[in-house]
Amino acid sequence: MKKYFPVLMLCFFGLISFKTSQPTPVSIDEYAAKADSIISLMTLNEKLGQLNLPVGGDITTGEAGSSDVLNSIREGKVGGLFNLKSAEKIKEAQRVAIEESRLKIPLLIGMDVIHGYETLFPIPLGLSSTWDMKLIEKSARIAAIEASADGINWTFSPMVDVSRDPRWGRVSEGNGEDPFLGAKIAQAMIKGYQGDDLTAYNTIMACVKHFALYGAPEAGRDYNTVDMSRQRMYNEYFLPYQAAVEAGVGSVMTAFNDVDGIPASANKWLMTDVLREQWGFDGFVVTDYTAINEMTAHGLGDLQHVSALALLAGVDMDMVGEGFLTTLEKSLEEGKISESHIDTAVKRILVAKYKLGLFDDPYRYSDLDRSEKEIFTQEHRKTAREIAAQSFVLLKNEGSILPLKKSGKIALVGPMADNRENMSGTWSVAGRFTEAISLKDGLENALGNEVTLLTARGANVVEDAEYEERVSIFGKPTYRDERPEETLISEALEIAREADVIIAAMGESAEMSGEAASRSDIEMPANQRRLLEALLETGKPVVLVLFTGRPLAIKWEAEHVPGILNVWFAGSEAGDAIADVLFGDVNPSGKLTATFPQNVGQIPIFYNHKNTGRPLPEGQWFQKFRSNYLDVSNEPLYPFGYGLSYTEFDYSGLQLSAEELSGDETLQITVDVRNAGSLDGSEVVQLYVRDLVASITRPVKELKGFEKVFVKAGETRSVTFELTKKDLMFYNQDAEFVWEAGEFEIMVGGNSQDLIKTKVNWN
Repeated sequence: MKKYFPVLMLCFFGLISFKTSQPTPVSIDEYAAKADSIISLMTLNEKLGQLNLPVGGDITTGEAGSSDVLNSIREGKVGGLFNLKSAEKIKEAQRVAIEESRLKIPLLIGMDVIHGYETLFPIPLGLSSTWDMKLIEKSARIAAIEASADGINWTFSPMVDVSRDPRWGRVSEGNGEDPFLGAKIAQAMIKGYQGDDLTAYNTIMACVKHFALYGAPEAGRDYNTVDMSRQRMYNEYFLPYQAAVEAGVGSVMTAFNDVDGIPASANKWLMTDVLREQWGFDGFVVTDYTAINEMTAHGLGDLQHVSALALLAGVDMDMVGEGFLTTLEKSLEEGKISESHIDTAVKRILVAKYKLGLFDDPYRYSDLDRSEKEIFTQEHRKTAREIAAQSFVLLKNEGSILPLKKSGKIALVGPMADNRENMSGTWSVAGRFTEAISLKDGLENALGNEVTLLTARGANVVEDAEYEERVSIFGKPTYRDERPEETLISEALEIAREADVIIAAMGESAEMSGEAASRSDIEMPANQRRLLEALLETGKPVVLVLFTGRPLAIKWEAEHVPGILNVWFAGSEAGDAIADVLFGDVNPSGKLTATFPQNVGQIPIFYNHKNTGRPLPEGQWFQKFRSNYLDVSNEPLYPFGYGLSYTEFDYSGLQLSAEELSGDETLQITVDVRNAGSLDGSEVVQLYVRDLVASITRPVKELKGFEKVFVKAGETRSVTFELTKKDLMFYNQDAEFVWEAGEFEIMVGGNSQDLIKTKVNWN
C-alpha cells in the first residue's frame, strides 16, 4: 500500500484523473495550486527529472543523444521527450510514465514542427512572403492537427529572430528583417498552433525562439556572438518575442548566443527581468539543444556552475545536456541555489502539462485512429499547394515572358528540376520527402500530353564534391552526377536547342540553408552560373526558377535572365504550385520580407536602416565624402517588400484624415490602388512611417501597416490604414517607451522603395 500512496494522494486531491472526456479549462492559479500539491510529494530527484528533456528516439537533431530513455522515465528522471515520432511509440512512452513511474506524471512530447508536420508548407521565409496572416495561421493550424494526431503536444516554433544577414543559414527559418511584420506572423503562428483552447485534442503548445537576438550573429556565422545596444534590442529586435508573449505562447526557448557578454541561457536580465517582469510571461523556458553545456565553451565555468547560472537566470528545462539532472543536487548542497529555485521551475512545467490537459488524459494525443486519418490528407495537401503558390516572388519578367503557354516544347534543366526530397527545404524533420511533388512532376501534371517536356540535369548543385556532400544530409540527397561538367552542359544544350522555352531550375539545395548552414558566398554556385550562361547563348527565352532558403546575390542573373521566379522551398506540393504560377493559373503575389543585396559586401543591408550625417543625395550613385561605396551603389538588388505580378498596380490619391493631430487622436490614411493590367491580381499595400525629428536617431522608414488586397483588372480599390500615437512610440536612450510629438512622413506603396509620400504633424 505504501508504494501507491503518492498516486492515491494525487487522485484524492483531483490532481490526476485520467479521464477521456474533454477537460474544463481552469485558471492558471488553480493549475499552480495543483502543481504545488504535486511538488509537495516529490523527491529532489523527481523534481530534477521534470527539468530534464532528452531526445526521444528515431529522429535526432544536434550532436548528442540520450540512452535508456524508458528506464529514465520509470525512475522519474524525464519531464518530456522530443523528436519521437508516431502515436504508437509516444503512447508507449506515456504509458511507462503513467503506469511505471512513482508519481505518474505525464510527459511533454515535443518536435520541431517548423513549417508543417508531414504535410509541408513553404519554409518560414517563404510563408512570410505571402504577407497573408490568415494563410500563415492556417498552415500552423494544419501542422497542429497533424502533429497532435501523431502524439506530439509541443512544437519548437515559431522562430521569430529578426535577421538582416543572409549569410546566416537560419534566415530560412524566420520571417525576414522587419520586427513589425515578424510580430504579426508570430501571433498568427501561435494562434494556429494553440487555438483558443490548449486543452483541445488538436492543439499543441508553441515555443517561441530563440530568445534573444539569435538572428544577428557576427559575420553571419551560426551560434556566433551578438553585440548591440539595448536601445537597438528594444526598437529593432525584441518586438516579435514580445508579441508572442502577448499572444499567450506557452513556452520560450533560449538562444545559443551571448547578450551583453552573458550567454542567453544564463542571462537573468533576459529570462527574468525582460521576459517575466517587463512582459509578464507566465509559461516555462527551455534551452536549445545542449545550450547549458555549451556555456563552458563560452568560458563561464564547468557544467555544475553553468547549470546553476541557468536555473538562477530563469531557465526551467534543460534540453539534452542533463546538467540540471546531474549537478543541481550538488549545487543545492553547497548553497549555490535553493530548493525554491528548483520548485519554481518544476511548477512552471507542471502547469504547462495541466494547460495541455495531460493530467486529465495523458493519452489524449495518442489516438491511433486520428493518426491514420488526419495526417497528409488530400485536403491538407491542397491547402499546402495554394499557400505555396502565394509565397512565390516574381523578381523579373522582362517582355512578359511569364506566364508561359502550354504549347510547343519546353526544356527543363538544372539540378533542382527533378528532386522530390529537396522540395521540402530545411527543418522538415517529419516530412514525407519522397512523396513531395518535384518541379518535373508538377510540369508533367500541368501539361499532360499537350506539350513536349524535355529534361536534363545540366549541372550539379555545386562543383566541389565535398561541399555537396555536406548539404546532402537529413534524407535529402542531391544525386550528384560524376560525369564531366562539359558532358552535363552539352546534354542540356542538346534539348535546349530543340525547345521553344527553357526553364532553369537552379539555386540552393534544401540544406544549403538552415541551422549550421551559413555561407560566406551567397551568389549562384559557379558551375550553375556557367550552365545558365550556356543556356542563354542559345538565344532561346529562359526562365530561372530560383530555389533558395535565403536572399541570394544574383546581380548577374538579374541583368541577363529575362524571367526570374523565386520559389524558396515550397514543401510537399512544390512542383504543382510552381506550375500553377509558371502557366498563369495563379497570378504571383508574394513580396520579399528580406532584402536581396547586389553583392555580399553590402551585407548587412536592410530597408529600415538609419541615416548618417552624410547621406548620399537621393538619385545619386556616388559622391565623395558621402556614405557610399566606390564600386557599387547603396541600393539593394531587390528591396524589402518587392514582388512583381502578371498585372500592374498604380497608387494614387494618398489622403490623410487630418494634417494636424494631437494626443490620442487616430490618423486615417487612405490610398487608391488601381489594377492597370489585364489580369486580376492581389497586391500587398504597405504603409511606412518616418519620424523626422526625435531625441535619438530614427530609421529612414518603418513598416507600420500592410494589407493584401485582391483587385480585378481595370478596377480600383481604396485601402485605409489607421495609426495611433502608440504606433509611433519608441524606446529612447534609457530604454523607456516614449512618445515624442513632431512631424512624421507617411509613405504608401507596393514595396519599401517605390512610395508616394505626405506628412503629418502630431502634437
